[in-house]
Amino acid sequence: MYNILVVDDEIRIRSIIRKYAEFEGHTVSEAGDGMEAVRMARAEQFDIIILDIMMPELDGFSACREIRKSQQTPIIMLSARGDEYDKINGFELGVDDYVIKPFSPRELMLRVEAVMKRVKPKAEQERTENQIVEFDNGGLRADLTARIVYVDGKRVEMSPKEYDLFFYLLRNRNVALTRERLISEVWGYDFFGDARTLDTHIKLLRKSLGRYSSYVVTLRGVGYRFEEQK
Repeated sequence: MYNILVVDDEIRIRSIIRKYAEFEGHTVSEAGDGMEAVRMARAEQFDIIILDIMMPELDGFSACREIRKSQQTPIIMLSARGDEYDKINGFELGVDDYVIKPFSPRELMLRVEAVMKRVKPKAEQERTENQIVEFDNGGLRADLTARIVYVDGKRVEMSPKEYDLFFYLLRNRNVALTRERLISEVWGYDFFGDARTLDTHIKLLRKSLGRYSSYVVTLRGVGYRFEEQK
């Protein structure tokens, strides 16, 4: 069972989430604004954080940015808006999932379980993996163990999900990967989100790779492939 931090300025929303989470055996802590959430995340180790965007004191995006400075705790973002900008902004900050209000508490708990299932195997793999991959005489360099990427000697900062996607493409380089396979392997077979989430992350990844963006090849009607350019 998980130690969950629920952050929302609406007491009713926090109460509903707590009710369902505790029913499933989870431990729940609450915060009413972003500042309180950041303080609590620094003081206690949570397994996952459910974080609303629109809050007083410090909004969800700013709170997420502060939390990500010191830890990679999985975060599910809540929002009353479904704007693409909000989703892209959240994913760039390293949000693991995005839920639009109003939502089903049962679905939210399934999303929590899905996120945690994805996080645990990746953490185990990263602890045992020891591999550095280089292209173009070291112009593009990825340390899969440390989760560090360099482009022309400069370290590139990516969101956690960008790293996951990029490293999966690297491990399967020169292999045609369908959209379904990428979503299943990177987000989980039980991912509830919009399939366009993959395309959004591909755009973000290409932006991060700079002049090596062409290494991520689009396969029309199929998916994507990481392919070293000659």
